[in-house]
Amino acid sequence: MRRLLALGFMLMVTLGVKAQQTENTMNVCNQIYYLLSLPEGYSADGEAKPLLLFLHGSGERGNDLSKVKAWGPPKLIAEGKNLPFIVVSPQCPEGKYWDVYELKQLLDQIIANYNVDKNRIYLTGLSMGGFGTWAMATAFPDYFAAIAPICGGGDPLSVSKIKDIPCWVFHGKKDMAVAEKLSADMVDALKKVGGKVEYTVLPEGDHPAAWIYAYNEVDLWNWFLSHKKQK
Repeated sequence: MRRLLALGFMLMVTLGVKAQQTENTMNVCNQIYYLLSLPEGYSADGEAKPLLLFLHGSGERGNDLSKVKAWGPPKLIAEGKNLPFIVVSPQCPEGKYWDVYELKQLLDQIIANYNVDKNRIYLTGLSMGGFGTWAMATAFPDYFAAIAPICGGGDPLSVSKIKDIPCWVFHGKKDMAVAEKLSADMVDALKKVGGKVEYTVLPEGDHPAAWIYAYNEVDLWNWFLSHKKQK
């Protein structure tokens, strides 16, 4: 049933039917289940739309896609907010971590099957997804116009690969789950290579506070849209 639902939805878009929705729709790519939402005005033969890839945290792993709606863009969409992106929210299997090569396959499939503006592909994630955001961006920097890692960390030696990608980092100073220093180290490394990075530290913020703030209290969506990958 899941495969038939995904196939039918892809066929509808391929045939040029104008699809508008703000609901998360279940799909599958190489055994990766994901939610997908199309923005208002989307059509297969109209103006190409920006794409946002969202990576959840460790608590949302498993095989129940409703868990992915706990935080971030999928939560906002489920609550009725219209985001101006094709939003792709995969679910990481239980006991595993984000695999950048599997995510690349998913991204390639979305680009092939939907009307995506390839110069406006954005990436964000929280906690485990923040680590995934850093890893995905440094592994495949040519894909992304801007990224927003939240409560994550990565390899500071790899940041030269993304020095030209605008980056907005968020972390709570009192985060007891992921040390704020892990984000600070990435930001410092980016600054040393001339990276385009902004860093928002919440002085009293704990682990969830950073992503609640990033996805609800600041104009992150328009910040993304203000950036376009150079051809």
